[in-house]
Amino acid sequence: MNLPEPVAERLDRRDDLVNKLGDVLRADQLIARPEDLAAYECDAVSAYRQRPLAVALPEETSEVAAVIKVCAELDIPIVPWGAGTGLSGGALAREDGVVLSTARMNGVLDIDLENRTITVQPGVTNKGVSDAVAAHGFYYAPDPSSQIACSIGGNIAENSGGVHCLKYGTTTNNVLGLEVVLADGETVRVGGKGMEQAGCDLLGLLTGSEGLLAITTEATLRILPKPECARALMAVFDSIEAAGQAVAQVIAAGMVPAGMEIMDRLSIEAVEGFVGAGYPLGVEALLLVELDGPASEVECQMGVLQDLLTRAGAGQIRVAENEEERLKLWAGRKAAFPAMGRISPDYYCMDGTIPRGQLPHVLKRIGEFSRRYGLAVANVFHAGDGNLHPLVLYDSNREGDLEKAEALGADILKLCVDVGGVLSGEHGVGLEKRDLMPCMFNDADLDAQERIKECFDPGHILNPGKVFPVLRRCVEGGAMHVHAGEESFPELERF
Repeated sequence: MNLPEPVAERLDRRDDLVNKLGDVLRADQLIARPEDLAAYECDAVSAYRQRPLAVALPEETSEVAAVIKVCAELDIPIVPWGAGTGLSGGALAREDGVVLSTARMNGVLDIDLENRTITVQPGVTNKGVSDAVAAHGFYYAPDPSSQIACSIGGNIAENSGGVHCLKYGTTTNNVLGLEVVLADGETVRVGGKGMEQAGCDLLGLLTGSEGLLAITTEATLRILPKPECARALMAVFDSIEAAGQAVAQVIAAGMVPAGMEIMDRLSIEAVEGFVGAGYPLGVEALLLVELDGPASEVECQMGVLQDLLTRAGAGQIRVAENEEERLKLWAGRKAAFPAMGRISPDYYCMDGTIPRGQLPHVLKRIGEFSRRYGLAVANVFHAGDGNLHPLVLYDSNREGDLEKAEALGADILKLCVDVGGVLSGEHGVGLEKRDLMPCMFNDADLDAQERIKECFDPGHILNPGKVFPVLRRCVEGGAMHVHAGEESFPELERF
């Protein structure tokens, strides 16, 4: 294997790197043996794998800064790592770089009920935030399906959402302040406990920046009182397009449910066999809707909602009669991704967002793509805010299947942009979508984004090779240029 010269040079400095990291970390905070590095060779996009030179496991902010300074001195790339549950290859390691894991930074630092905030380290799990304030009657609203495992640091990097993001927003709507370490090792704070801060919106810039600008070491989050009442229902439709149209009609009527999720026939059958959520088999689509708030308001809205769904063509409506039934309905939806293992050896999870009114059209086109490529697509998504998660089913042991799955996924994402949507809703761009960025942004847009990257990280050591397309035309003269991360994955191993 002939590696590009800068990569080969970094590999030659492995011993020097490990020795210098050993000066700032304890032995149990550093992983360098090849067999131990296997756990860090991919995130949840397991089709692509690379083992890093080493893994650093800092436990406090000063150690994060020390690791960054060592890597900056040696010109060694750093890949920030939360829980490894990302679905865009954003945490894919580099064979000439270090993985900096914040998993051990898992402390709850402050609970301020008067200001309705909680401050945590980045390794605290999403569900762990709600658990920390549950006894006080509060919770943290964003709830991605992987909330049991995914970390707050990763949620901030990707701007994660969840089934309740329609009403309560994604991570960016629930983060109030951050402590971050910059590429030169400097620690800075942005935002605070207040809802609004003066000056440039650095908080908004950092949230969703995918580890390219800084590494989060502390987060102050907004917590909410638990709703007095929450009711969920399941509506059955004879086509997924009809379910999509029902979503548009509910929103058009002025309702803002806490969550609205659609699952198609493939997803329903996989989930029901996996967790037994009580979903009917043999139906084409389910729409799950939840209302929350004061009990009197929820009861009134539930009647209006059922009437809207009936007029939209729902063939069957079942309302959860108690909290156990409500949680069971949502347990099925949140188990949709792992349940796919029952019907396919592999799947490629997409993440695009479209205007709600385009749901019927886009779902129909996805069906056409599926037939054209000869690969099944299971649809499960946050219908309320148009965030689609088509799961392209394939078999990596069948030659050409992965390539077809990638091409089908690219067509879906291009379609999302064509109808006025965006490439990602909550999974991020990472490695997976980076070369589709020109479909959404022109050269001027990308130049501006890269200038921001340069300001924060002039040495390009923070997660290089992610987000920005490798080859594109410069604004000046129209000549092709190679982005600084072009050598990021010279021999990417595919499975």
